[in-house]
Amino acid sequence: MSIERVTSYGSINISQEAIATLAGGVVSECYGVVGMASQKVLKDGWAELLKKENYSRGVVVKRTEAGMELDLYIIIGFGVKVSEVVSEVQKKVKYVLEKTLEQDLAAVNVYVQGVRVIG
Repeated sequence: MSIERVTSYGSINISQEAIATLAGGVVSECYGVVGMASQKVLKDGWAELLKKENYSRGVVVKRTEAGMELDLYIIIGFGVKVSEVVSEVQKKVKYVLEKTLEQDLAAVNVYVQGVRVIG
């Protein structure tokens, strides 16, 4: 699934990988977020903390009847209010992606995969 636009200069195709990487970059800048996590929790219950080049592994981009939806898998810092961090992540990702891609997002779902001590 990708976003395609046709302009007077030619066509633009934004891949799912590019959308996921953009979303991952926005999430990593949010207060209280330690980093992106892999969607698959490892067998011992630990979530893998992803590096910058692998952010797309922690984001799932889906097209539904309502529109484009994102599933974000994050790890937050110990001692922060989970509901506030998640709310801020949802608002910031929705705002930045809608402005950048010029397309409405139907939903931004956030899954907290773990809590880490920042230090």
